[in-house]
Amino acid sequence: MTNYNILSEKPFYLSDSDIQWVKKTYENMTLDEKVGQLFFLTGPATDKNYLNHATNDLKVGGLMCRVMDKDHVVESVAYLQRNSNIPMLIAANLEAGGNGIVTQGTKIGSQMAVAATNDTKYAYELGYICAVEAKSVGANYAFAPVVDIDYNFRNPITNTRTYGSNFKTVLAMASEYIKGCQSENVCVSIKHFPGDGVDERDQHLLTSINDMKCLEWDRSYGEIYKTLIDQGAKTVMVGHIMQPEYSKFFNPELRDEDILPASLSKELLGGLLRDKLGFNGLIITDATTMAGMNIPMKRDLLVPYSIAAGCDMFLFAKNLDEDYQFMMEGVKSGVISQERLEEAVMRILALKASIKLHASDNIPKIEEAEKVLSSDHAKKIAREVSDRSITLVKNLDNILPLDNKTIKNILVYELESGENALGYGREVRIADRLIELLKKEGINTVKFVPGERLEGKQTSYMEMVEEYDLMLYIANIATKSNQTTVRIEWMNPMGINCPIYINSIPTVFVSVENPYHLLDVPRIRTFINCYSRNDYTLELLVDKLFGRSEFTGKSPIDPFCGKWDTRL
Repeated sequence: MTNYNILSEKPFYLSDSDIQWVKKTYENMTLDEKVGQLFFLTGPATDKNYLNHATNDLKVGGLMCRVMDKDHVVESVAYLQRNSNIPMLIAANLEAGGNGIVTQGTKIGSQMAVAATNDTKYAYELGYICAVEAKSVGANYAFAPVVDIDYNFRNPITNTRTYGSNFKTVLAMASEYIKGCQSENVCVSIKHFPGDGVDERDQHLLTSINDMKCLEWDRSYGEIYKTLIDQGAKTVMVGHIMQPEYSKFFNPELRDEDILPASLSKELLGGLLRDKLGFNGLIITDATTMAGMNIPMKRDLLVPYSIAAGCDMFLFAKNLDEDYQFMMEGVKSGVISQERLEEAVMRILALKASIKLHASDNIPKIEEAEKVLSSDHAKKIAREVSDRSITLVKNLDNILPLDNKTIKNILVYELESGENALGYGREVRIADRLIELLKKEGINTVKFVPGERLEGKQTSYMEMVEEYDLMLYIANIATKSNQTTVRIEWMNPMGINCPIYINSIPTVFVSVENPYHLLDVPRIRTFINCYSRNDYTLELLVDKLFGRSEFTGKSPIDPFCGKWDTRL
C-alpha cells in the first residue's frame, strides 16, 4: 500500500485535496489504464489516428512534442487533453528557448551560450521564457535542463547543450533555470543521470560509461544532483549510461558483463538516486529507442524491467502496440510487482497534481499563444545573451578590431555540417548572411569557391596574398544525435580550404556552434566562439569585429582542448 504521506513531501508538496485526487483517481483506474500511464510517447502529433489510439485506446500518461508550427502544436495538444480522462503531461526539449517546441518560439541560446555570459540571471530567464512560451501552446513539462558536465571535448552529444566543464557553473546555472521554469508551474527534468560528458561516445549508439570513482562522482555529478534534488527538481531523466563504480558499490557481487545502464539498473536507481541522494520525485527513462538501452537486454525484457528496476515512466516506443504488450505481460508475470506498479503510477499522478493539471483548463488557445510567443522581453533577453556570450578566445596578432579603411577585400570560407546533418533546430548557410553584413561595411566580400584542384594548376599563392586583406572562416558545425565525431572535414585534395595563409594574410576563425574547433585549426591566431546562433548573433558579431562593442564572453570550457599548440 502506498504511503500517501510521501506525496505531501518534496518535491510534490501535495495538499490534502491533491492527495485525495491522486488516491481516488488511482482507485478508479483499470489495469490497462495503469499500464498506459507508464508510457510517455512522441510521434506524428498531427496524426489524429495516432493521437486517438494513444489517448482513447492505450490511455498513455504523456507525449513529447517535436518542434511544429504553433497552430499544429495547439491543435494537437488540445486534442490530446480533450480525449484523455486523466490530463496528460506534455513535454518538449526546452533547452535553448521556446523554439524547442514551436517554430515561433524564441531561441535564447544554447546552455553553453548562457553560461558564457557569466551571469546566472540569464539561466533564470532561459527557464522562465521556455516555460512561458511552451505553456502558451499547452506544454507543462521541460525535458531540461541538461546537467551533464562537458569533461570530454570529444563527446559528440553534450557539447554546447551543457553549461560547460566546471561542475560549479553547471550547478549554479541549472539551479536558476529550474527556478525560472518551475515559477510558471512547468516541471523540469534534470538529465542525463548518472551523467554524460565523461565518455567520448554517444548513448544513442551504444551503452556509454561514466567511469568516475565514487568519491570523484560525489564531488561533481553527485553534488549537482543532490543540490538540485534538495532544491525541488521534480523529475530526473536517466540515461543509458553505466556507472560501474557505484553499481559495484551497491552490489559487490556484480560481474562486469552484468553491469547495466542507469535506465535498467536497480543499483543506480534505487541505491544511488533514491536512497543516497534522497530523490522522491518521478524518474523517467531517456528515449528507449536508443541503442544504449537496447544493446544490454532483449526488448521484451527491458520494457517491463525498466519499471521494475525503478523508473516510473517509459519514454517513447519502438513499436507502440508491441511495447505496450511487453509491459502488460511484465505486470501479469510479476516482473513488475503490484507494489512497484502502484508506486510508479502514484508518482505520475502526483506529478500531474503538483502542477495542477487536475484543477485547471489544459486546453491551449491559439490567440493566447500569439500574445506570448516571441515577446519583446524574450527578444531582449535573446539579444543580451548573444551579445554577452560571444567570446574572443585568441587575438594574438591584434587583428581585431578590424578597420574598414584598410580592410578592402575579405574571402569567407564557409564550413557547414550540411543540411542533412543538423540537430536541435540549427540553421544552415549562415555565411551568406555574414557576407551581406560585411558588404554593408563597404567591404568587398566573397565566398571561397574552389577552382582547379589538380596539383600544379591551383590558384597562385601570391595572387591570393595580393588580392585579399582578410581570410574569415565561419564554422557552423553542430553536434547532434547519432554523430560519432564533431570535426572539420576539409576539401580534397590536401585540404585546399585549410587556413594555409595565416602567415601572409590576417585570418579570423569564428565558430557559431562547436567551441572546440581549435583542435583542427591550432595555429589560428584569432579565434571566436559564439556557442549557438539566434536572430541577433551575426549582427552583434560584426559589431564586435569592428570594435563597436566589446567581447565580454567567458569560456565555460577549455577551448584549447588541452593541446599546447592551440595556444600558439
